[in-house]
Amino acid sequence: MSTSILTNREKRIFELLIDDYTTRDIAFTLGISEKTVRNHISNVIQKLGSSSRSGALVELIKLQELSL
Repeated sequence: MSTSILTNREKRIFELLIDDYTTRDIAFTLGISEKTVRNHISNVIQKLGSSSRSGALVELIKLQELSL
């Protein structure tokens, strides 16, 4: 059994990013603040050592954490 490097919330946020949601859309959909969304995204970028959201998305797809 493999363990995800993402929390459930982080995974949901990145799934919504793949679906082209904005930070504002994600915050509204999940009932959290835009700042909280940005914090989750920053945490994932740091975990992966990426330099951007798009870089993190590519890496998560490569790691099979997310799919298109």
